[in-house]
Amino acid sequence: MSIPAGFNAFRIHNDAQGYRSGVERIALAALSPGEVVIRTAYSSVNFKDALAGTGQGKILRQFPLNGGIDVAGHVVQSSDPEFREGDAVLVTGCGLSETRDGGYSEYARLESRWVVPLPNGLSLREAMILGTAGFTAALALYRMLDNRQHPGLGPLAVTGATGGVGSLAIAIFKRAGFEVHAISGKPEHGDYLRALGASDVLGRDAVATTRPMESVRFGGGLDNVGGPMLNSLLAQTAPYGNVATAGLAASPELPTTVMPFIIRGVSLLGIASAGTERNIRDAIWQHLASDWKPADLQAICTATVDLQGLPAIFARMLAGGSLGRTLVAFPENA
Repeated sequence: MSIPAGFNAFRIHNDAQGYRSGVERIALAALSPGEVVIRTAYSSVNFKDALAGTGQGKILRQFPLNGGIDVAGHVVQSSDPEFREGDAVLVTGCGLSETRDGGYSEYARLESRWVVPLPNGLSLREAMILGTAGFTAALALYRMLDNRQHPGLGPLAVTGATGGVGSLAIAIFKRAGFEVHAISGKPEHGDYLRALGASDVLGRDAVATTRPMESVRFGGGLDNVGGPMLNSLLAQTAPYGNVATAGLAASPELPTTVMPFIIRGVSLLGIASAGTERNIRDAIWQHLASDWKPADLQAICTATVDLQGLPAIFARMLAGGSLGRTLVAFPENA
């Protein structure tokens, strides 16, 4: 398949003219090197993408680069015999929109070592509704199970529950056989959270504590906000339960004590999805295409935009207005 001389990309600059981003026409030669070129079908919007696209977070390590830490599409060229023209593939994280051009581009050139063949059981659209957010939630579950988490310890709490990672975590944890309690500062979205699988929806104030330990309330959980909320979750986790930390929407700080760790044996697990080893990455995508696949992915996709619509989505996300997942669709799928 021939690649056009120019195509659209959402490109981020930081130079003498300042930090700026927007849709530009670029050529294939402008893209980071790689063995596999795909025609992009879908990408997605993550909190990290909003930080990168606006400059409110130091995400990119070089400039200019195309934004977008997720991408999925069909192979149009490959120098790696493992991939052939027409193959459906995806990449999440792995340096996209940090050290190399990301997925906000009609064509993307990728390192074959990170390209994942689309698993049976997922469409390209579904893969990007999941994207980094779903992969992060599933990685948290993977690590908790590896550390002997089980439903008998009690419900799993999910903080920042209306965001992309939170929404998908509820659905994934429920699918894996856990009771899930959603913690959110947005009570108006209680019905949405229950529809995803939350058996209880709690306000932040109902869970908040400054004490080093409280009565056991949760078997473990996934925290997406950091700060005092993470401390509150640790203080209410059952003996030998696991709390996974995956975000800092409220704060990067952790005001806590060692007491949950040395008295109850609670484990705090860090979830760094971007650089996950390939064998674990493949295992998680197989789970997401089968036994951990959310029952209703479409309900979690609350918006679809094109490249031109990204700045408005970034602004809404950074203002705390996230709900579910925003899909980025390219011309043939828009």
